[in-house]
Amino acid sequence: MKHLLRRCKLPLALGVAALSCLAMQVQAQEFRIGFVNTDRIFKEANTAKTAQAKLEQEFSKREKELLDLGNGLKTASDKLEREAPTLSEGQRGTRQKQLVDQDRDFQRKRREFQEDLNSRKNEELQQVLERANKVVKAVAEAEKYDIVLQEAVYVNPKLDITDKVIKALNAGAVK
Repeated sequence: MKHLLRRCKLPLALGVAALSCLAMQVQAQEFRIGFVNTDRIFKEANTAKTAQAKLEQEFSKREKELLDLGNGLKTASDKLEREAPTLSEGQRGTRQKQLVDQDRDFQRKRREFQEDLNSRKNEELQQVLERANKVVKAVAEAEKYDIVLQEAVYVNPKLDITDKVIKALNAGAVK
């Protein structure tokens, strides 16, 4: 009798395992995953392009001033190099000191410019990202995605919803 029960338990256990696998497959088919490429959003979305144009306008004057200052410094350096043989030791030393001071000032201004630009760029990109995340959430809820990823090593193109998000962002779907 015990031998017969053991034989019955094995097919029963196999049947339960098969049903469990089938249930997991059905659940896996209902689970929807999406992927959003944030780099593409930062490059292609109108909000990102507007932010970039705003930054360029905001910093273009300072950038031109830095470029002019750098060119003036190069010109003065070239002039000193050409005239150095005809200058007295004192004149050459004075002009070299002036160039070093100008270069130090130029480097400081360039560093400040870069820090300010990076800070503002981060602010603008954060705003773009916040809007994009709202749109991603709206698209995910509307299309019943269970999870939407923003970073992955590999993504099957059929899971990529970036185009939908960019289209919705450009349409101003979520403010």
